[in-house]
Amino acid sequence: MAESGPELPWSAGLAGPQDCGQGLLPALGTPGPKEGAEEAKPDVLQEDDDSCSDYGSRDKPGTALGRTVPDGNVLFPDIFHTDNLLFYERFQAYQDYILADCKASEVKEFTAEYLEKVLEPCGWQAVWRTNVFEVLVEVVDVEYSTLKAVVQLGGPFLCESRVSTFNLECIQELLELKEYRIPLQELWVVYDESGEFDQTALAVEHVRFFYKHIWRTWDEEEEDDFDYFVRCVEPRLRLHYDILEHRVPSGLVADYHNLLSQCEELYRKFLNVRNSLSSSDSDSEVENVSVVEGLKLYEKIEHLKQKLKVIENPLLRYVFGYQKYSGLQAKGPRPMGIKITHVVSSTMMSSLLRSLIRDKLCPESCGEELEIQFHNNPLAAVGACYEGDTVIICPGHYVIDGVLCIADSVELEGYGLPDDIVIEKQGEGDNFVECTGANIRISNLKLVQHDAVEGILNVHHGKTTLENCVLQCETTGITIRTSAELLMKNSDLYGAKGAGVEIYPGSTCSLLDNGIHHCKEGILIKNFLDEHYDIPKITMVNNMIHNNEGYGVVLVRPAMPSDVKDASSVRTKGKTEPPQAGDGTACLEGFRQEELPECVTDELELYEPAEASEQTEGNYEIANELGATSVKKRQMHKKRLSELGITEADDNLMSQEMFVSIVGNQFKWNGKGSFGTFVF
Repeated sequence: MAESGPELPWSAGLAGPQDCGQGLLPALGTPGPKEGAEEAKPDVLQEDDDSCSDYGSRDKPGTALGRTVPDGNVLFPDIFHTDNLLFYERFQAYQDYILADCKASEVKEFTAEYLEKVLEPCGWQAVWRTNVFEVLVEVVDVEYSTLKAVVQLGGPFLCESRVSTFNLECIQELLELKEYRIPLQELWVVYDESGEFDQTALAVEHVRFFYKHIWRTWDEEEEDDFDYFVRCVEPRLRLHYDILEHRVPSGLVADYHNLLSQCEELYRKFLNVRNSLSSSDSDSEVENVSVVEGLKLYEKIEHLKQKLKVIENPLLRYVFGYQKYSGLQAKGPRPMGIKITHVVSSTMMSSLLRSLIRDKLCPESCGEELEIQFHNNPLAAVGACYEGDTVIICPGHYVIDGVLCIADSVELEGYGLPDDIVIEKQGEGDNFVECTGANIRISNLKLVQHDAVEGILNVHHGKTTLENCVLQCETTGITIRTSAELLMKNSDLYGAKGAGVEIYPGSTCSLLDNGIHHCKEGILIKNFLDEHYDIPKITMVNNMIHNNEGYGVVLVRPAMPSDVKDASSVRTKGKTEPPQAGDGTACLEGFRQEELPECVTDELELYEPAEASEQTEGNYEIANELGATSVKKRQMHKKRLSELGITEADDNLMSQEMFVSIVGNQFKWNGKGSFGTFVF
C-alpha cells in the first residue's frame, strides 16, 4: 500500500518550498483563496457555522469529524474518519486551497505551502500503516518540503504485524534507517475530541488521497503549459467517484486498473533504462541497444497513457463508449438435435394452462411433438437454453437478480400483453439483457431496469429482433455494438438517463413504428471518421420520438479534416425541390462510391425539402447529415488509398455502403430540437 508506491512521486526532483518562499502567493497570478492566505487564515479555517467543508470550524467546541475504530487484535486508539469525503469537498480542497492553477512540476511545493498553513507541526499521535505492520507513533516535527513527518514511538508501544518476527527492535531499526522520517500519507491521525487536530487529519487525508488516486509518476514529465488541476486532477477525481457510485461498467474499471498497472511497470523500466544511459559516457553497442529499448518503452507508455486519458475523461468515455468483450459462450445445438420449449410461470391456473396448450404447445398448433420444461423464473429458463430453443413466459411479475445472457439463437416470447408480463431487474449490476446469439427474438415483454451502469439491452454480436415490447429504463437504454444488428418494431422505450438507443459504428439498426421518449437523448448515432470503423446502417420508419430532454437524434462525429471539402455547406446553398412523397417525408438511400459525382452536394441537395412540418423536418436533416458524412468518409478513404499508390481499388473494398432510410418519423417536444451534431 504505502511502502514503495507513494514515495515515487516525490523522489523525482521536484522543487521545494524554499525556491519560492513567500513569493508563492503572488506567483498564482490571479486572485483566489490562496492569495493573502496568511492574513486570512482564521476565516479560511472557520467558514460558515453550518458548513460541511473540510476546512471545519474552530469557533465551535469539539471536533466536527467522525471516528473509526481500527480493525485487528491490538487495541489501537480510534482514528479520525476522513476517507468518506464527498466529491465536491475534495474538489474544492484541491482547486481552491492546495493546487490552484499550479503546473505538474509545482505540485509538491504548492502542497507543502498548503500544509504549512493547516498542519500542526507537532504534538499529535498517528497510526503508521504499511503492508507489513501498524504501529502507534507520535509526531515531533514536520518537514513540509519533503511531505514527511519526524516521529518517535508512542507510549505505550502498540504494534500489530503480519510477520510474527517483526518486534520492537525491528521497528526501532527501521525508524533509524528512515532517520525517523515517515511519509505523511502513511499516517492516520489519532482521534481527538477537542477539534484541535481536525485540520491536521484532513490535510493528511488530502495528501494521502492525492498520491494514491490522482498523482501518476509520469505526470511531471507531461507537457507543463496547462493547468494541472484541469488537465489531470479533475478528470481523475470524477472517475474515482463515478467508480464508487457504480456509474462505470465493472469491465471498464478492471481495464483501467490493468492499464494503469501496465503503464506504471513500463515506466519503471523506462526510468531504469534512462538512468543507465545517463550514468554511462561510452558510445558502446550496448548503449545503442539501450537507446532502442528506451524508445520502444516510451512508445508503449505513450500508447497506454492515451488509453488512460480516454477513460479518465468523462466526455471521451461517453463518446467512444466501452467496447466490452463479451465472454458469453454459445452452447450450440443439443447432441441429438432436440429443441425444447421452456415454459416460465410462478403459478398457473388451469384455464391458462388450457389456453397455452391450445395456442402454443399442442402438435396441431406447432406442427410437431414438443419436449417441454417448466421453470419459475426467466433467468433459469434462459440459462437452460440451447440453440433453437423457445422460452414462453406466462403473465406475471418476475423479479430477477442477475443478467439475462443469451448466447444462442433463442426466442423469448411473452404469452399475452407486455404490461402483463413484467421482468424486473433488482440489485446492482452492469447489464440487464446481453445478446450475442446469431438470431435472437424477444417479443411481448416488459423489461424494467434498476441501478445498472450499461443499457437495458446490449446487442454485442449477431442479430436481435425486439417486437411489441416495453422497455422502462432508469439508467440507460439499448446499445447496438459494432458488427451487431437490431430490428426493433412496435415497441416503447422511455426513461433512459442517457440515450434511448445508442448506435455504434459498423452496426445495423432498424427502428420501425416505435415510441422513444422521456430520455436524455432519443437516439445517439456514433459515426467515427476512421478507417477502422464502418459507417452504421440505419433505418428509421414511422417512429414517434418525443419529450426527450436533449435532441431527438444526435450524431457524434469528429471534426472534419481541413483538406476535405465541407459537405455541410450543402444546406447553405440553393436548394432544389425534392420529389414529393405522399407523407411529406424524405428518404435517403444507398449511397455508393461509384455513384458519387464530382460535386457531391448536388446529389445531396435533392433531398432537402421545400417545405416540411415541424414534426417531420428532422427526417430530412438527419438523412442529409448522415449522407454528407458518408460521402466525406469515402473521400478520405479514397485519398488514403491514393497515398498508398492504389489507384484502382477492388470493388468490395470501395463499395462500403451507407444505407439510410429516414421516413415518416415524428419529432415532438424534444428539448433541443429534432436533430443535433456533436463534434469532438
